[in-house]
Amino acid sequence: MKKNKIFLFVVSCLGFLKSVPLMALIFDSWLKLWMLSTRPVVLDWIDEIEAEVLSWEGITGTLHQYGGLQFNLGKVEIGHIHSNGIMDVLFSRQFKQELMKEGQIEDHHLFTKSGWISFLISSEEDKNYAKYLLGLSYERELHKAKRGSLVNPFV
Repeated sequence: MKKNKIFLFVVSCLGFLKSVPLMALIFDSWLKLWMLSTRPVVLDWIDEIEAEVLSWEGITGTLHQYGGLQFNLGKVEIGHIHSNGIMDVLFSRQFKQELMKEGQIEDHHLFTKSGWISFLISSEEDKNYAKYLLGLSYERELHKAKRGSLVNPFV
């Protein structure tokens, strides 16, 4: 994944600012304006992903605490997309390792030893793969809900 240098700089050098109220949302809004002027098609792809994922039963969208759009199944996050096209999704660590063998995803930029993955949406094919990844996370959470791991996934 080609990493956005501005995003990485902010995460590594200015990460402490995320504790300042609204700072992450302001930064993500700036990213959206930047993408609108440099790569507006990425915002179109994010809109397409949003429309499809929000059509899945039980899925809602909210603002992510560190900026971007978060998808939830009930009270459980299945993933989120930052306005620069970086998508983060949580899987088990074992499944993450299997996905990493495909070579399209990377460790999350902060939580490298967790099941979190990061994926940069920079092409039409990436848009489709992003929907695939969110679909895998959605199915995983549905399966957990059916096993009774979640009391009520739609509350």
